Amino acid sequence: QDNVDPERIGIIGICGWGGMALNAAAIDPRIKATVASTMYDMTRVTAKGYFDAEDSEQARFEKRKVLCAQRTEDYRNDTYARAGGVVDPLPADAPDFVRDYYAYYKTERGYHPRSLNSNDGWNVTSSLSFLNMPILQYSQEIRSAVLVIHGDKAHSCYFSRDAYAKLTGENKELMLIPGAVHTDLYDNLDVIPFDKMAAFFNEYLK
Repeated sequence: QDNVDPERIGIIGICGWGGMALNAAAIDPRIKATVASTMYDMTRVTAKGYFDAEDSEQARFEKRKVLCAQRTEDYRNDTYARAGGVVDPLPADAPDFVRDYYAYYKTERGYHPRSLNSNDGWNVTSSLSFLNMPILQYSQEIRSAVLVIHGDKAHSCYFSRDAYAKLTGENKELMLIPGAVHTDLYDNLDVIPFDKMAAFFNEYLK
């Protein structure tokens, strides 16, 4: 639009889109300021598993076999099989982060009839390309300002710590929220640092 100032473009990405936001900043120098909040690196977790516990050629090969066999089935069935959203009912032995997701996606906090995580989930095969594409390959070349925000009790915090460690320049900052879990930064108005985000954008989008 005519009123868009190309010198004042800022973006915010939350969860998986936090990683995508960093990737966008690496691609597009028009982006002057990026906030990545409670971020996931979806390519890393897909290709390597949580905490890189599945980081082997054989593990990735097995995933590729399963996903590509599903592509054949999807073609035969003329539909896409869904992976399933957040588990429901919640198992008694569910880990804390699954309980956190349940408390968000399966309650009035975050449930929506069209939400994939609240219902049938993403297509099983939707993550296939993530196995071959580390999105943060050139994140160390981001010259614009970046603010990375995460809860220090989040199971996903290592994504932000590692992403921040790769960034360069004095206009990068990692803000850890004491005691916050992953989903606190989705909707907890007492936890989300709005003032910090506003100050960040005011500084770098002058």
